[in-house]
Parts: sequence; structure tokens; C-alpha cells
Amino acid sequence: MAFTVSPRGEGVRFAVHVQPRAKKPGIDGTHGDALRVRVQAPPVEGAANDAVVAVIAGALGVPPRAVHIAAGHSGRHKLVDVDGIAAPAALALLLTTSS
Repeated sequence: MAFTVSPRGEGVRFAVHVQPRAKKPGIDGTHGDALRVRVQAPPVEGAANDAVVAVIAGALGVPPRAVHIAAGHSGRHKLVDVDGIAAPAALALLLTTSS
């Protein structure tokens, strides 16, 4: 299965696989049907979730308040909603910002 970005209301939804405690933060391709996001933060007290929001917001050029973790708050696999961007644009930006 390939990584997909689905339209959702005024934005998009997609799956994310998080790698906490990475040396360098950023988007690093895909992991199965999810976007692989590396963050330096540890998975403690929401620090990794906050870092995921920051990485995705930066990649898409939206404010962090537009990025929401819809499911998977305590695991590596998450569903992320982003408001204010269309699916084709989000897919293109996310895949071209991969390190």
C-alpha cells in the first residue's frame, strides 16, 4: 500500500510513522502507507507529538495550530489532520521535502 493524503473537510488527513530521538528531525520518505517523520524529542509527555506537529507544519508551510494529531497520541503510528491545504498540494509538498 502506498502513502496517501485524503481530503477531509477544509484540509487533509494522512498516516504518520514517528521515529523519536532521531539525530536530525524531518520527513524521511515513507514507512509502508505512512509518512516517516523523524523527531529529536523523546516520546515523553507529548514532546514527540509537539515535534511532529512542528515538522509537518514547517514542511507544509502552515501554522502549527493547523496541524492536529487525530489518533495515536501515545504510539508511533498516528493519523494527522492538517487544515487549510488541499490533498494534491499536501502530497506534493510532503514527498518533495523528504530528506
